[in-house]
Amino acid sequence: MKGPVLVVFVIVIILLAIWDGIWKLIALWKSARHNQLAWFICLAIFNTAGILPILYILCFQKTVPRALSPPPKI
Repeated sequence: MKGPVLVVFVIVIILLAIWDGIWKLIALWKSARHNQLAWFICLAIFNTAGILPILYILCFQKTVPRALSPPPKI
């Protein structure tokens, strides 16, 4: 690979790493806040280009009912 193909390849890899990093950080933060150790470990170990973190956020995250959540601190 030479020239423009290499540049495009490097840009795609960098964008994919940023994409995965953002989703991973959000999912790790949410799993830690909900005390889900197994999910935290799986999300920290496996690199799935953002697929596993997105699945966690959309499908497997614990939800706290609004009536039971503490009031926001000001």
